[in-house]
Amino acid sequence: MATANTHQAKTQFGYRRHPDQDRPGQSAAEHPVVIVGAGPVGLSLAIDLAQRGQRVVLLDDADRIGEGSRAICFSKRSLEYWDRLGVGDRMVDKGVVWSVGRIFHGEQQLYQFNLLPEDGHKRPAFINLQQYYAEAYLVDRISELPEINLRWRNKVTALESRNDSVALTIETPEGAYRLHAQYVVACDGARSSLRQMVGADFAGQVFEDQFLIADVKMTAEFPTERWFWFDPPFHAGRSALLHRQPDDVWRIDLQLNRYADPIVEKKPENVRPRIARMLGHDKFEFEWISLYKFQCRRMDRFVHGRVIFAGDSAHQVSPFGARGANSGLEDAENLSWKLDRVLRGASPASLLESYHVERSLAADENIRESTRSTDFMAPNSHQEARLRKAVLSLAKETEFGKRMVNGGRLSVPCSYDSPLSSPDADAWRGGPLPGCSMLDAPVTTRAGEQAYLTDAFRKGGTDFTLLSFGNGAAIDAPVGVKDICIGGEDGLADPAGLTAKRYDAEPGSAYLLRPDGYVAARFRHPTRAGVAAALSRAQGLNQEFA
Repeated sequence: MATANTHQAKTQFGYRRHPDQDRPGQSAAEHPVVIVGAGPVGLSLAIDLAQRGQRVVLLDDADRIGEGSRAICFSKRSLEYWDRLGVGDRMVDKGVVWSVGRIFHGEQQLYQFNLLPEDGHKRPAFINLQQYYAEAYLVDRISELPEINLRWRNKVTALESRNDSVALTIETPEGAYRLHAQYVVACDGARSSLRQMVGADFAGQVFEDQFLIADVKMTAEFPTERWFWFDPPFHAGRSALLHRQPDDVWRIDLQLNRYADPIVEKKPENVRPRIARMLGHDKFEFEWISLYKFQCRRMDRFVHGRVIFAGDSAHQVSPFGARGANSGLEDAENLSWKLDRVLRGASPASLLESYHVERSLAADENIRESTRSTDFMAPNSHQEARLRKAVLSLAKETEFGKRMVNGGRLSVPCSYDSPLSSPDADAWRGGPLPGCSMLDAPVTTRAGEQAYLTDAFRKGGTDFTLLSFGNGAAIDAPVGVKDICIGGEDGLADPAGLTAKRYDAEPGSAYLLRPDGYVAARFRHPTRAGVAAALSRAQGLNQEFA
């Protein structure tokens, strides 16, 4: 069920005929990239590629932004990515910022946690923002980029893979037409039709327990935190979750019996008493009601020749932990710079295999965490139920018991055991390892302005970056590599010392950062030859991918 939502921005877009549909005979227009699916992943990927100078056709079989909040929790990493796409401020300004979560057993709080306990980061740990807002802001950004042609009510009905291209048949309200693309990226969701067209499927587990989602509009004094209950008094024997969203809308998740009838359970007259028991009143309006089962599945391969899968079309996890949309955005960020390099002829096509290697590892990690959360929240056997009861009992008294409680481990950036990473040749006590995401920290510009390291990283380029810590000697960065220097006469200042601390930096140290902000290599005493070798490896030159 989806009720009318008065808070959405413009959600419906008109179909427009494109000149590609008027080509004579069997001739088909040719495009570098066609992305299928205008959700957060497809929209973000299109913007990223366009900002790199690539022309993109983006197809969606609907003519509107989806109704209902759907994904609502967007991580710090996703916000830093959206900063680079020009929409980060808008997301945060509208979103509800939070970092604290509380876990309850019955009426008693077991513990609370803070996902970003330290200062010195531009972006918060998470924001809550309805997916329809995120999509609307991304569509607005696309309207500013002439490199992107967004076509609504264009449904892919057939796909033919060729040696040098992919042929697509596309159905519209005015009939079918054909396109040829050098690469097609499938971002068409969990029920991906393109996945079926390449003969692939999901492998994994579907859990039987069902969860009810209700987005309700109300005025409430609850703090802006994530609250999760095991066996609450208002929903005995089950689990519940409460999140705040913009516009006085609250997300409520309630675990149901696996045998519950979805049609019956989604009826507003049956949902209302459940929510009223939780809140202690019935002064609320429904925005959206849905039912779902946990699914932890993925494709065996994310790259099928020239057809590449990203987001829910490639992998699915349970919504607890905010691993779905955030993982899909990491897919887009990982893929965009690699596909751009391949299209420009700067790297061989084999570089795209590293997308599968890295993001399938991330999918496996998310599925493991999601499966563990699901098994703890919805035990499948008497033994699992007894274990959970013992853990919850221990958590009231012990720190190690608290750490064992699993109400959905929140999404964090994946670390890659990647063929693109160069192993350390020097001793390091801390700092992000090769294959890990870069860390943010406050810096000061030469003009004395306050800024953040992530701002400096995204400004003025979309390629590799050498992050160096000055000792008076300039590091000769390879051609095409942007240089960010911390310290030195011409560099950024590190007034609080947090950048050096977070990077375990000594004078002269340097990090080679990939275009997606991951560490490719790090050096205590960088040389031009050493940096060049690491750069070559990170660009996928002269190597094979297992």
